[in-house]
Amino acid sequence: MNDSDWQNAAREFVRLVDVIRRLRRDCPWHRAQTPTTLSKYLIEESYETLAAIESGDSAAIADELGDLLLQVLLQTEIAGEQARFDLAAMLAHAGDKLVRRHPHVFAEDRVASAEEVAERWEEAKKAERARAGITSALDGVPHHLPALVRAEKLGERARTVGMDWPDLRAVLAKVSEEVDETLAALDAGAINDTIAEELGDCLLALANAPRFEVWSVEETLRRACDKFIYRFKKVEARAAAAHRDLTQLSAQEIDALWQEVKSAGSGG
Repeated sequence: MNDSDWQNAAREFVRLVDVIRRLRRDCPWHRAQTPTTLSKYLIEESYETLAAIESGDSAAIADELGDLLLQVLLQTEIAGEQARFDLAAMLAHAGDKLVRRHPHVFAEDRVASAEEVAERWEEAKKAERARAGITSALDGVPHHLPALVRAEKLGERARTVGMDWPDLRAVLAKVSEEVDETLAALDAGAINDTIAEELGDCLLALANAPRFEVWSVEETLRRACDKFIYRFKKVEARAAAAHRDLTQLSAQEIDALWQEVKSAGSGG
């Protein structure tokens, strides 16, 4: 972006902030909103933005990023109204934090690789947590994250203090161990709460497996869901071609169709 582009962007940013302030003043719906009532929209817009990015549709990406920015600015405007912080403070804090966490860019502390940058980033965050009085490496992982993402984050934090599996095979061995414990609990006639606890241990370990192949658990599971949907629809289509409904088929017949679809390579 050249200077003219930046000036245009700054004008449009100020205009958007003014629009949001007028909505808070003159729109009954916006005036009634609180940080809590708006939080669900922040989550929804984040996922819609992610879907747009995956689609590669530039117009959709710009549209969804705008909706996401709207939610950020709405939250900030309400915070300003409540005298908790304002837009300038939020922007200054974000800028200061980025400068602080990137001394290799904004100071004379040079690094040689992306891996070293990531290490320095974790060191900077650890120092910030210490200054804030946070004593556990696991403190600060948001409780409201989706459970699988939270499990992955907890594993990443534990790794920063030396507690982690050495490789993917070790993770999968732990998953297998937890599955065996679940089966043993089932065989022993354990109550539902005990079974659920064992299944939770399985999921916690498995949620950390994708990061050993530089994948996120969320992306890995979303791809699996998409593949399942694609294959399921193929199964439905094959059943319909035979003038049958899935509800009319036995479990064995449905499994046979599923194996046919897998063998054909449908959906990966």
